Amino acid sequence: MWEELREEVPEGGLTLTKAELAEMLFERVGLNKREAKDMVEMFFGQIRESLAVGKGVKLSGFGNFNLRDKPQRPGRNPKTGEAIPITARRVVTFHASQKLKLMVDGDFEAARHFDDLLDH
Repeated sequence: MWEELREEVPEGGLTLTKAELAEMLFERVGLNKREAKDMVEMFFGQIRESLAVGKGVKLSGFGNFNLRDKPQRPGRNPKTGEAIPITARRVVTFHASQKLKLMVDGDFEAARHFDDLLDH
């Protein structure tokens, strides 16, 4: 199964649009096109809304989207060399789950049984 997926992914990586995700749900799961589009919109909407109100998001077996506050810091204009302050801001970070890390490392067997390992 993983070898087939590896062959489907372009050399430079994969870019998926919401429309393509909805099409995959339509083709592979059997949802109608309206349901598939609504499901994709709802999925990303839930993530956006949670992050917008300051809450992280955990996608089991995939990873966590967290928020981190970065303090103001000194910066420099690269053209002029002038010192300029970089304002404080909140950023979204992503941390891959252990299961995803195993898959990326090529240990598909351990990733497949990862949930079983956690239960024992």
